[in-house]
Amino acid sequence: QVQLVESGGGLVQPGGSRRLSCAVSGSIFSIYTMGWYRQAPGKPRELVARITSGGSTNYADSVKGRFTISRDDAKNTVYLQMNSLKPEDTAVYYCNLDLQALGGGRRNYWGQGTQVTVSS
Repeated sequence: QVQLVESGGGLVQPGGSRRLSCAVSGSIFSIYTMGWYRQAPGKPRELVARITSGGSTNYADSVKGRFTISRDDAKNTVYLQMNSLKPEDTAVYYCNLDLQALGGGRRNYWGQGTQVTVSS
């Protein structure tokens, strides 16, 4: 059974920083691409950033230069460092992992989501 546990959300003032974490537990054979998505009220879920197993990254234009995605494969964890936060960054943030469990096929997994609210 693969589980994704997110942490790090909360209330932050405009201009502030926050780091999200998503830790994967269970019987894992390999983790491929790891990513973060977000969904604001009334809007579709959108890609924020993702990182491949080789370390290549890509970001939404709206967060380039402010957010940094990283991964620690020894800990099966992906991070999202968010700096210079803006009110429009307010959303539920979800981690998404492309991984293969032991004895299973390769598929996508979603975290439960963590709320980030940027407000003064």
